[in-house]
Amino acid sequence: MLDANLKEQLAGYLQRVTQPFEIIASLDDSDSAREMHELLQEVAALCDKITLRTDGQAARKPSFALKRIGSDTSLTFAAIPMGHEFTSLVLALLWTGGHPPKVEDGVLDQIRALDGDFNFEVYMSLTCHNCPDVVQALTLMSIYNPKVKTVIIDGGLFQDEVTQREIMAVPAVWLNGKSFNSGRVTVEELLAKLDTGAAARDAAKLSAREPYDVLIVGGGPAGAAAAVYAARKGIRTGVAAERFGGQVNDTLAIENFVSVMETEGPKFAAALEAHVRAYDVDIMNLQRAKRLIHAEEPGGLVQIELENGGVLKSRSVIISTGARWRNVNVPGEQEYRNKGVAYCPHCDGPLFKGKRVAVIGGGNSGVEAAIDLAGIVEHVTLLEFGEQLRADAVLQAKLKSLPNVTVHTMAQTTELTGDGNKLNGITFTDRSSNTSRHIELEGVFVQIGLVPNTEWLKGTLELSKHGEIIVDAKGQTNLPGVFAAGDVTTVPYKQIIIATGDGAKAALSAFDYLIRTPAPEAVAA
Repeated sequence: MLDANLKEQLAGYLQRVTQPFEIIASLDDSDSAREMHELLQEVAALCDKITLRTDGQAARKPSFALKRIGSDTSLTFAAIPMGHEFTSLVLALLWTGGHPPKVEDGVLDQIRALDGDFNFEVYMSLTCHNCPDVVQALTLMSIYNPKVKTVIIDGGLFQDEVTQREIMAVPAVWLNGKSFNSGRVTVEELLAKLDTGAAARDAAKLSAREPYDVLIVGGGPAGAAAAVYAARKGIRTGVAAERFGGQVNDTLAIENFVSVMETEGPKFAAALEAHVRAYDVDIMNLQRAKRLIHAEEPGGLVQIELENGGVLKSRSVIISTGARWRNVNVPGEQEYRNKGVAYCPHCDGPLFKGKRVAVIGGGNSGVEAAIDLAGIVEHVTLLEFGEQLRADAVLQAKLKSLPNVTVHTMAQTTELTGDGNKLNGITFTDRSSNTSRHIELEGVFVQIGLVPNTEWLKGTLELSKHGEIIVDAKGQTNLPGVFAAGDVTTVPYKQIIIATGDGAKAALSAFDYLIRTPAPEAVAA
Protein backbone atom coordinates (compact mmCIF):
# COMPACT_ATOMS: atom_id res chain seq x y z
CA MET A 1 0.00 0.00 0.00
CA LEU A 2 2.79 2.38 0.88
CA ASP A 3 5.07 3.53 -1.90
CA ALA A 4 8.85 3.40 -1.46
CA ASN A 5 9.15 7.09 -0.51
CA LEU A 6 6.43 6.83 2.15
CA LYS A 7 7.97 3.67 3.59
CA GLU A 8 11.33 5.38 3.87
CA GLN A 9 9.81 8.36 5.69
CA LEU A 10 7.80 6.14 8.03
CA ALA A 11 10.82 4.00 8.81
CA GLY A 12 12.68 7.15 9.81
CA TYR A 13 9.89 8.17 12.17
CA LEU A 14 9.60 4.72 13.72
CA GLN A 15 13.26 4.83 14.75
CA ARG A 16 11.99 7.07 17.57
CA VAL A 17 9.95 4.22 19.08
CA THR A 18 11.50 3.20 22.41
CA GLN A 19 8.91 0.81 23.92
CA PRO A 20 7.59 -2.40 22.35
CA PHE A 21 3.92 -2.63 21.47
CA GLU A 22 1.47 -4.80 19.59
CA ILE A 23 -0.89 -4.15 16.72
CA ILE A 24 -3.87 -6.46 17.22
CA ALA A 25 -5.96 -6.79 14.07
CA SER A 26 -9.58 -8.00 13.95
CA LEU A 27 -10.19 -9.03 10.36
CA ASP A 28 -12.92 -10.56 8.22
CA ASP A 29 -13.07 -11.70 4.59
CA SER A 30 -13.71 -8.27 3.09
CA ASP A 31 -11.50 -6.42 0.62
CA SER A 32 -11.11 -3.70 3.24
CA ALA A 33 -9.74 -6.23 5.72
CA ARG A 34 -7.18 -7.45 3.19
CA GLU A 35 -6.16 -3.87 2.50
CA MET A 36 -5.84 -3.17 6.23
CA HIS A 37 -3.79 -6.34 6.76
CA GLU A 38 -1.40 -5.33 3.99
CA LEU A 39 -0.91 -1.88 5.52
CA LEU A 40 -0.27 -3.30 9.00
CA GLN A 41 2.24 -5.85 7.68
CA GLU A 42 4.17 -3.08 5.98
CA VAL A 43 4.15 -0.95 9.15
CA ALA A 44 5.27 -3.80 11.43
CA ALA A 45 8.10 -4.72 9.06
CA LEU A 46 9.61 -1.24 9.49
CA CYS A 47 10.20 -1.46 13.25
CA ASP A 48 11.48 -4.39 15.36
CA LYS A 49 9.59 -3.11 18.42
CA ILE A 50 6.21 -3.62 16.72
CA THR A 51 4.51 -7.02 16.75
CA LEU A 52 1.50 -7.70 14.51
CA ARG A 53 -1.20 -10.11 15.69
CA THR A 54 -4.29 -11.11 13.69
CA ASP A 55 -6.27 -12.86 16.43
CA GLY A 56 -8.27 -9.82 17.53
CA GLN A 57 -11.94 -10.30 18.40
CA ALA A 58 -13.24 -6.72 18.23
CA ALA A 59 -16.91 -6.22 17.36
CA ARG A 60 -16.08 -3.92 14.45
CA LYS A 61 -14.28 -5.68 11.62
CA PRO A 62 -11.99 -4.79 10.05
CA SER A 63 -10.20 -2.87 12.79
CA PHE A 64 -6.93 -2.87 14.70
CA ALA A 65 -5.84 -1.87 18.19
CA LEU A 66 -2.53 -0.46 19.39
CA LYS A 67 -1.47 -1.84 22.75
CA ARG A 68 1.73 -1.05 24.61
CA ILE A 69 3.20 -4.08 26.35
CA GLY A 70 2.31 -4.04 30.05
CA SER A 71 -0.25 -1.22 29.80
CA ASP A 72 -4.04 -1.00 29.84
CA THR A 73 -4.36 1.64 27.12
CA SER A 74 -7.16 1.20 24.60
CA LEU A 75 -6.95 2.77 21.15
CA THR A 76 -8.64 1.21 18.12
CA PHE A 77 -8.80 2.20 14.47
CA ALA A 78 -11.93 0.93 12.73
CA ALA A 79 -10.44 2.47 9.63
CA ILE A 80 -7.64 2.27 7.12
CA PRO A 81 -6.00 5.56 8.16
CA MET A 82 -4.66 6.92 4.92
CA GLY A 83 -5.40 10.30 3.30
CA HIS A 84 -5.68 13.08 5.88
CA GLU A 85 -5.51 10.49 8.67
CA PHE A 86 -2.11 9.00 7.81
CA THR A 87 -0.46 11.56 10.07
CA SER A 88 -2.82 10.46 12.85
CA LEU A 89 -1.63 6.87 12.39
CA VAL A 90 2.03 7.90 12.50
CA LEU A 91 1.51 9.88 15.71
CA ALA A 92 -0.46 7.03 17.28
CA LEU A 93 2.41 4.64 16.53
CA LEU A 94 5.03 7.02 17.93
CA TRP A 95 3.09 7.90 21.09
CA THR A 96 2.21 4.26 21.79
CA GLY A 97 5.90 3.47 21.31
CA GLY A 98 6.94 5.96 23.97
CA HIS A 99 7.93 8.97 21.85
CA PRO A 100 6.81 12.12 23.74
CA PRO A 101 4.11 14.31 22.16
CA LYS A 102 4.68 18.00 21.44
CA VAL A 103 2.20 19.32 23.99
CA GLU A 104 2.62 21.25 27.21
CA ASP A 105 3.25 19.27 30.40
CA GLY A 106 0.13 20.80 31.92
CA VAL A 107 -2.00 19.22 29.20
CA LEU A 108 -0.55 15.78 29.87
CA ASP A 109 -1.03 16.25 33.62
CA GLN A 110 -4.67 17.16 33.03
CA ILE A 111 -5.16 14.08 30.82
CA ARG A 112 -3.63 11.81 33.45
CA ALA A 113 -5.84 13.33 36.15
CA LEU A 114 -9.14 12.54 34.38
CA ASP A 115 -11.18 10.17 36.54
CA GLY A 116 -14.13 8.15 35.28
CA ASP A 117 -15.09 5.88 32.42
CA PHE A 118 -14.68 7.58 29.05
CA ASN A 119 -15.60 5.43 26.06
CA PHE A 120 -15.18 7.59 22.95
CA GLU A 121 -16.21 6.82 19.39
CA VAL A 122 -14.97 9.24 16.73
CA TYR A 123 -16.61 9.18 13.31
CA MET A 124 -14.39 10.67 10.64
CA SER A 125 -13.76 10.75 6.90
CA LEU A 126 -10.42 10.24 5.22
CA THR A 127 -11.03 13.37 3.12
CA CYS A 128 -11.99 15.60 6.07
CA HIS A 129 -9.37 18.29 6.85
CA ASN A 130 -10.84 18.98 10.33
CA CYS A 131 -11.01 15.35 11.49
CA PRO A 132 -7.29 14.76 12.22
CA ASP A 133 -7.28 17.35 15.04
CA VAL A 134 -10.06 15.48 16.84
CA VAL A 135 -8.63 12.04 16.11
CA GLN A 136 -5.19 13.04 17.36
CA ALA A 137 -6.59 14.70 20.50
CA LEU A 138 -8.48 11.57 21.56
CA THR A 139 -5.57 9.35 20.52
CA LEU A 140 -3.33 11.29 22.91
CA MET A 141 -5.87 11.03 25.71
CA SER A 142 -6.24 7.27 25.24
CA ILE A 143 -2.51 6.63 25.30
CA TYR A 144 -1.89 8.72 28.43
CA ASN A 145 -4.91 7.67 30.49
CA PRO A 146 -6.15 4.04 30.55
CA LYS A 147 -9.59 5.26 31.66
CA VAL A 148 -10.02 6.88 28.24
CA LYS A 149 -10.90 4.36 25.54
CA THR A 150 -11.18 5.52 21.93
CA VAL A 151 -12.38 3.91 18.72
CA ILE A 152 -11.69 5.86 15.52
CA ILE A 153 -14.31 4.97 12.91
CA ASP A 154 -14.25 5.66 9.19
CA GLY A 155 -17.84 6.55 8.34
CA GLY A 156 -17.35 5.34 4.78
CA LEU A 157 -16.29 1.91 6.05
CA PHE A 158 -19.16 1.57 8.53
CA GLN A 159 -22.00 3.27 6.69
CA ASP A 160 -24.78 1.26 8.37
CA GLU A 161 -23.60 2.49 11.76
CA VAL A 162 -23.47 6.07 10.52
CA THR A 163 -26.99 5.78 9.12
CA GLN A 164 -28.31 4.26 12.33
CA ARG A 165 -26.89 7.08 14.42
CA GLU A 166 -27.96 9.70 11.85
CA ILE A 167 -24.47 11.16 11.56
CA MET A 168 -24.48 13.68 8.69
CA ALA A 169 -21.24 15.55 9.35
CA VAL A 170 -17.78 14.69 10.57
CA PRO A 171 -15.92 14.78 12.82
CA ALA A 172 -18.58 13.51 15.23
CA VAL A 173 -17.63 12.39 18.74
CA TRP A 174 -19.75 10.08 20.87
CA LEU A 175 -19.07 9.50 24.57
CA ASN A 176 -20.49 6.49 26.40
CA GLY A 177 -23.05 5.92 23.66
CA LYS A 178 -24.30 9.51 23.38
CA SER A 179 -23.44 12.38 21.04
CA PHE A 180 -20.77 14.52 22.71
CA ASN A 181 -19.28 16.90 20.14
CA SER A 182 -19.61 17.79 16.47
CA GLY A 183 -16.94 19.62 14.48
CA ARG A 184 -13.31 20.46 15.00
CA VAL A 185 -12.14 20.50 18.61
CA THR A 186 -8.71 20.57 20.26
CA VAL A 187 -7.44 18.44 23.13
CA GLU A 188 -7.62 21.50 25.40
CA GLU A 189 -11.29 22.02 24.50
CA LEU A 190 -12.10 18.37 25.11
CA LEU A 191 -10.40 18.50 28.49
CA ALA A 192 -12.32 21.66 29.39
CA LYS A 193 -15.59 19.83 28.70
CA LEU A 194 -14.57 16.77 30.70
CA ASP A 195 -12.77 18.41 33.63
CA THR A 196 -15.36 20.65 35.31
CA GLY A 197 -12.87 22.05 37.82
CA ALA A 198 -10.35 23.11 35.20
CA ALA A 199 -11.82 26.58 34.64
CA ALA A 200 -11.45 27.66 38.27
CA ARG A 201 -7.88 26.35 38.49
CA ASP A 202 -7.02 28.03 35.21
CA ALA A 203 -8.49 31.35 36.36
CA ALA A 204 -6.37 31.36 39.51
CA LYS A 205 -3.20 30.64 37.53
CA LEU A 206 -3.95 33.39 35.02
CA SER A 207 -4.68 35.98 37.68
CA ALA A 208 -1.35 35.23 39.36
CA ARG A 209 0.70 36.03 36.24
CA GLU A 210 2.95 39.05 36.20
CA PRO A 211 1.75 42.03 34.12
CA TYR A 212 2.64 42.03 30.43
CA ASP A 213 4.08 44.86 28.42
CA VAL A 214 1.74 43.97 25.57
CA LEU A 215 -1.29 41.73 25.94
CA ILE A 216 -2.99 40.70 22.70
CA VAL A 217 -6.61 39.61 22.94
CA GLY A 218 -7.39 37.36 19.97
CA GLY A 219 -5.25 34.87 18.08
CA GLY A 220 -6.23 35.25 14.44
CA PRO A 221 -3.94 36.64 11.72
CA ALA A 222 -3.93 40.12 13.28
CA GLY A 223 -3.19 38.81 16.76
CA ALA A 224 -0.47 36.46 15.55
CA ALA A 225 1.28 39.22 13.59
CA ALA A 226 1.04 41.54 16.57
CA ALA A 227 2.58 38.89 18.82
CA VAL A 228 5.53 38.29 16.51
CA TYR A 229 6.27 41.99 16.09
CA ALA A 230 5.94 42.68 19.81
CA ALA A 231 8.10 39.74 20.84
CA ARG A 232 10.83 40.81 18.43
CA LYS A 233 11.08 44.04 20.40
CA GLY A 234 12.12 42.04 23.44
CA ILE A 235 9.14 43.02 25.58
CA ARG A 236 6.95 40.74 27.71
CA THR A 237 4.18 39.59 25.37
CA GLY A 238 1.06 37.53 25.98
CA VAL A 239 -1.78 36.31 23.76
CA ALA A 240 -5.19 35.38 25.15
CA ALA A 241 -7.18 33.68 22.40
CA GLU A 242 -10.53 31.93 22.37
CA ARG A 243 -9.31 29.82 19.43
CA PHE A 244 -5.88 30.39 17.94
CA GLY A 245 -6.26 31.05 14.24
CA GLY A 246 -9.80 32.36 14.59
CA GLN A 247 -12.00 32.20 11.50
CA VAL A 248 -9.05 30.98 9.44
CA ASN A 249 -9.63 27.53 10.96
CA ASP A 250 -12.97 27.36 9.15
CA THR A 251 -11.64 28.42 5.74
CA LEU A 252 -11.14 25.57 3.31
CA ALA A 253 -8.85 27.15 0.71
CA ILE A 254 -6.60 30.23 0.85
CA GLU A 255 -5.17 31.27 -2.51
CA ASN A 256 -4.78 35.04 -2.16
CA PHE A 257 -2.17 35.42 0.61
CA VAL A 258 0.79 36.84 -1.30
CA SER A 259 3.80 34.47 -1.45
CA VAL A 260 1.68 31.45 -0.45
CA MET A 261 0.29 30.02 -3.67
CA GLU A 262 -2.26 27.77 -2.02
CA THR A 263 -2.99 26.43 1.46
CA GLU A 264 -5.85 25.34 3.68
CA GLY A 265 -7.21 27.32 6.60
CA PRO A 266 -6.23 24.87 9.38
CA LYS A 267 -2.70 24.61 7.96
CA PHE A 268 -2.40 28.39 7.81
CA ALA A 269 -3.68 28.69 11.39
CA ALA A 270 -1.16 26.09 12.57
CA ALA A 271 1.61 28.01 10.80
CA LEU A 272 0.53 31.22 12.52
CA GLU A 273 0.72 29.54 15.92
CA ALA A 274 4.05 27.89 15.16
CA HIS A 275 5.53 31.25 14.15
CA VAL A 276 4.33 32.87 17.38
CA ARG A 277 5.63 29.98 19.49
CA ALA A 278 9.06 30.43 17.92
CA TYR A 279 9.33 33.56 20.08
CA ASP A 280 9.05 34.10 23.81
CA VAL A 281 5.29 34.64 23.78
CA ASP A 282 2.94 33.46 26.53
CA ILE A 283 0.00 31.86 24.66
CA MET A 284 -3.20 31.40 26.66
CA ASN A 285 -5.62 29.49 24.45
CA LEU A 286 -9.35 28.87 25.03
CA GLN A 287 -9.68 32.21 26.82
CA ARG A 288 -12.70 34.39 26.06
CA ALA A 289 -12.53 38.03 27.10
CA LYS A 290 -15.41 39.34 29.22
CA ARG A 291 -14.50 42.92 30.16
CA LEU A 292 -11.81 45.57 29.66
CA ILE A 293 -10.92 47.66 32.69
CA HIS A 294 -8.88 50.74 31.85
CA ALA A 295 -6.60 52.34 34.39
CA GLU A 296 -7.67 55.79 35.55
CA GLU A 297 -4.14 57.08 36.08
CA PRO A 298 -1.79 57.71 33.12
CA GLY A 299 0.48 54.76 32.49
CA GLY A 300 -1.54 52.46 34.73
CA LEU A 301 -2.19 48.82 34.01
CA VAL A 302 -5.04 47.75 31.74
CA GLN A 303 -6.96 44.70 32.96
CA ILE A 304 -8.75 42.06 30.87
CA GLU A 305 -11.29 40.01 32.77
CA LEU A 306 -11.89 36.57 31.26
CA GLU A 307 -15.05 34.48 31.16
CA ASN A 308 -13.56 31.94 33.58
CA GLY A 309 -13.02 34.69 36.19
CA GLY A 310 -9.30 35.17 35.63
CA VAL A 311 -7.84 38.66 35.24
CA LEU A 312 -4.80 39.51 33.10
CA LYS A 313 -2.88 42.78 33.48
CA SER A 314 -0.75 44.67 30.97
CA ARG A 315 0.79 48.06 30.30
CA SER A 316 -0.79 48.01 26.84
CA VAL A 317 -3.42 45.94 25.07
CA ILE A 318 -4.06 45.08 21.42
CA ILE A 319 -7.58 43.87 20.70
CA SER A 320 -7.82 41.56 17.68
CA THR A 321 -10.93 39.53 18.44
CA GLY A 322 -12.01 39.61 14.78
CA ALA A 323 -15.49 39.30 13.39
CA ARG A 324 -17.86 36.51 12.53
CA TRP A 325 -20.05 36.19 9.47
CA ARG A 326 -23.63 37.27 10.09
CA ASN A 327 -25.78 34.16 9.77
CA VAL A 328 -29.05 33.83 7.89
CA ASN A 329 -30.25 31.59 10.74
CA VAL A 330 -32.30 29.20 8.62
CA PRO A 331 -32.38 25.39 8.62
CA GLY A 332 -29.39 23.87 6.84
CA GLU A 333 -27.00 26.79 7.28
CA GLN A 334 -24.87 25.28 10.02
CA GLU A 335 -25.22 21.73 8.72
CA TYR A 336 -23.79 22.63 5.31
CA ARG A 337 -21.26 25.21 6.40
CA ASN A 338 -18.11 24.54 4.36
CA LYS A 339 -20.11 21.92 2.47
CA GLY A 340 -21.61 24.37 0.00
CA VAL A 341 -22.42 27.23 2.38
CA ALA A 342 -19.64 29.82 2.20
CA TYR A 343 -19.08 33.37 3.39
CA CYS A 344 -16.04 34.61 1.48
CA PRO A 345 -16.31 34.77 -2.33
CA HIS A 346 -12.68 35.90 -2.64
CA CYS A 347 -11.47 32.81 -0.79
CA ASP A 348 -13.92 30.11 -1.82
CA GLY A 349 -15.31 31.35 -5.14
CA PRO A 350 -12.78 29.46 -7.30
CA LEU A 351 -13.92 26.19 -5.72
CA PHE A 352 -17.28 26.60 -7.49
CA LYS A 353 -15.93 27.08 -11.00
CA GLY A 354 -18.55 26.08 -13.57
CA LYS A 355 -21.23 25.47 -10.92
CA ARG A 356 -24.47 27.18 -9.93
CA VAL A 357 -24.46 29.36 -6.85
CA ALA A 358 -26.60 31.86 -4.98
CA VAL A 359 -25.68 35.01 -3.11
CA ILE A 360 -27.82 36.14 -0.19
CA GLY A 361 -27.70 39.91 0.26
CA GLY A 362 -28.21 42.89 -2.04
CA GLY A 363 -25.90 45.42 -0.41
CA ASN A 364 -22.46 46.35 -1.70
CA SER A 365 -20.86 43.15 -0.43
CA GLY A 366 -23.57 40.94 -1.92
CA VAL A 367 -23.56 42.60 -5.33
CA GLU A 368 -19.76 42.70 -5.43
CA ALA A 369 -19.75 38.98 -4.60
CA ALA A 370 -22.22 38.25 -7.39
CA ILE A 371 -20.13 40.22 -9.90
CA ASP A 372 -16.97 38.47 -8.77
CA LEU A 373 -18.55 35.02 -8.91
CA ALA A 374 -20.20 35.60 -12.29
CA GLY A 375 -16.79 35.45 -13.94
CA ILE A 376 -16.10 32.04 -12.39
CA VAL A 377 -19.31 30.07 -12.00
CA GLU A 378 -21.97 28.95 -14.47
CA HIS A 379 -24.80 30.99 -12.96
CA VAL A 380 -25.44 33.29 -10.00
CA THR A 381 -28.81 33.83 -8.31
CA LEU A 382 -28.87 36.89 -6.03
CA LEU A 383 -31.55 37.11 -3.33
CA GLU A 384 -32.43 40.43 -1.68
CA PHE A 385 -34.97 40.67 1.15
CA GLY A 386 -36.06 44.24 0.36
CA GLU A 387 -37.91 45.76 -2.58
CA GLN A 388 -34.69 46.80 -4.30
CA LEU A 389 -30.96 46.29 -4.17
CA ARG A 390 -29.08 48.48 -1.69
CA ALA A 391 -25.73 48.50 -3.48
CA ASP A 392 -24.19 51.55 -5.13
CA ALA A 393 -25.70 52.43 -8.51
CA VAL A 394 -22.49 51.70 -10.40
CA LEU A 395 -22.39 48.20 -8.94
CA GLN A 396 -26.03 47.58 -9.80
CA ALA A 397 -25.40 48.68 -13.39
CA LYS A 398 -22.50 46.27 -13.69
CA LEU A 399 -24.58 43.46 -12.21
CA LYS A 400 -27.42 44.00 -14.68
CA SER A 401 -25.00 43.79 -17.60
CA LEU A 402 -24.00 40.24 -16.72
CA PRO A 403 -25.84 37.53 -18.68
CA ASN A 404 -25.45 34.76 -16.11
CA VAL A 405 -26.96 36.57 -13.11
CA THR A 406 -30.59 36.45 -11.96
CA VAL A 407 -31.82 38.83 -9.25
CA HIS A 408 -34.81 38.19 -6.99
CA THR A 409 -35.92 41.04 -4.73
CA MET A 410 -38.51 40.65 -1.97
CA ALA A 411 -36.96 37.22 -1.40
CA GLN A 412 -36.79 35.77 2.10
CA THR A 413 -34.50 32.75 2.44
CA THR A 414 -36.24 30.01 4.42
CA GLU A 415 -34.02 26.93 4.05
CA LEU A 416 -30.71 25.67 2.67
CA THR A 417 -31.19 22.09 1.52
CA GLY A 418 -28.81 19.21 1.00
CA ASP A 419 -28.37 15.46 0.79
CA GLY A 420 -26.77 15.07 4.22
CA ASN A 421 -23.26 15.50 2.90
CA LYS A 422 -23.37 18.67 0.83
CA LEU A 423 -25.67 21.51 -0.15
CA ASN A 424 -27.98 21.00 -3.14
CA GLY A 425 -30.34 23.97 -3.13
CA ILE A 426 -32.00 27.00 -1.58
CA THR A 427 -35.64 27.66 -0.72
CA PHE A 428 -37.03 31.19 -0.47
CA THR A 429 -40.38 32.91 -0.15
CA ASP A 430 -41.42 35.54 -2.70
CA ARG A 431 -42.74 38.16 -0.32
CA SER A 432 -44.74 39.86 -3.09
CA SER A 433 -46.89 36.79 -3.79
CA ASN A 434 -46.22 34.83 -0.57
CA THR A 435 -45.23 31.80 -2.63
CA SER A 436 -42.34 29.45 -1.94
CA ARG A 437 -39.67 28.64 -4.53
CA HIS A 438 -36.77 26.21 -4.61
CA ILE A 439 -33.62 26.49 -6.74
CA GLU A 440 -31.18 23.62 -7.22
CA LEU A 441 -27.53 24.70 -6.94
CA GLU A 442 -24.16 23.75 -5.49
CA GLY A 443 -23.16 26.78 -3.44
CA VAL A 444 -24.61 29.62 -1.38
CA PHE A 445 -22.59 32.67 -0.36
CA VAL A 446 -24.00 34.54 2.63
CA GLN A 447 -23.24 38.24 2.25
CA ILE A 448 -25.38 40.02 4.80
CA GLY A 449 -22.46 41.55 6.65
CA LEU A 450 -19.97 40.81 9.40
CA VAL A 451 -20.56 40.99 13.14
CA PRO A 452 -17.48 42.28 15.01
CA ASN A 453 -16.74 40.45 18.25
CA THR A 454 -17.07 43.56 20.40
CA GLU A 455 -20.11 42.86 22.60
CA TRP A 456 -17.81 42.70 25.61
CA LEU A 457 -16.43 46.19 24.88
CA LYS A 458 -19.67 48.17 24.74
CA GLY A 459 -19.55 51.11 27.11
CA THR A 460 -15.74 50.95 27.31
CA LEU A 461 -14.32 51.65 23.85
CA GLU A 462 -15.67 53.94 21.15
CA LEU A 463 -17.46 51.79 18.57
CA SER A 464 -18.91 52.60 15.17
CA LYS A 465 -22.62 52.20 14.40
CA HIS A 466 -21.75 48.74 13.10
CA GLY A 467 -20.04 47.79 16.36
CA GLU A 468 -16.48 48.01 15.03
CA ILE A 469 -13.70 49.52 17.17
CA ILE A 470 -12.86 52.99 15.88
CA VAL A 471 -9.11 53.32 15.36
CA ASP A 472 -6.80 55.93 13.88
CA ALA A 473 -4.04 55.35 11.32
CA LYS A 474 -1.82 53.80 14.01
CA GLY A 475 -4.43 51.42 15.41
CA GLN A 476 -4.97 53.57 18.52
CA THR A 477 -8.43 53.49 20.13
CA ASN A 478 -9.97 56.30 22.19
CA LEU A 479 -8.25 54.91 25.32
CA PRO A 480 -4.48 55.46 25.79
CA GLY A 481 -2.54 52.22 25.65
CA VAL A 482 -5.39 50.29 24.06
CA PHE A 483 -4.94 49.42 20.38
CA ALA A 484 -6.96 47.31 17.97
CA ALA A 485 -6.26 45.48 14.72
CA GLY A 486 -7.92 43.39 12.05
CA ASP A 487 -11.55 42.63 11.29
CA VAL A 488 -12.74 43.93 14.65
CA THR A 489 -11.88 47.52 13.63
CA THR A 490 -13.17 50.12 11.20
CA VAL A 491 -10.31 49.35 8.78
CA PRO A 492 -11.94 48.41 5.44
CA TYR A 493 -11.56 45.22 3.40
CA LYS A 494 -11.67 42.27 5.76
CA GLN A 495 -8.89 40.11 4.35
CA ILE A 496 -6.23 37.93 6.01
CA ILE A 497 -3.34 39.84 4.47
CA ILE A 498 -4.78 43.18 5.63
CA ALA A 499 -5.32 41.83 9.14
CA THR A 500 -1.72 40.68 9.44
CA GLY A 501 -0.42 44.08 8.38
CA ASP A 502 -2.84 45.69 10.80
CA GLY A 503 -1.54 43.53 13.64
CA ALA A 504 2.08 44.41 12.90
CA LYS A 505 1.20 48.10 12.84
CA ALA A 506 -0.64 47.89 16.17
CA ALA A 507 2.32 46.16 17.80
CA LEU A 508 4.73 48.85 16.59
CA SER A 509 2.33 51.51 17.85
CA ALA A 510 2.06 49.79 21.23
CA PHE A 511 5.85 49.65 21.51
CA ASP A 512 6.07 53.34 20.64
CA TYR A 513 3.49 54.03 23.37
CA LEU A 514 5.47 52.02 25.92
CA ILE A 515 8.80 53.76 25.35
CA ARG A 516 7.11 57.15 25.69
CA THR A 517 5.02 56.29 28.76
CA PRO A 518 6.46 55.80 32.27
CA ALA A 519 5.96 52.35 33.77
CA PRO A 520 3.46 52.07 36.67
CA GLU A 521 6.30 51.95 39.22
CA ALA A 522 7.69 55.22 37.87
CA VAL A 523 4.24 56.79 37.95
CA ALA A 524 3.74 55.71 41.56
CA ALA A 525 7.12 57.10 42.58
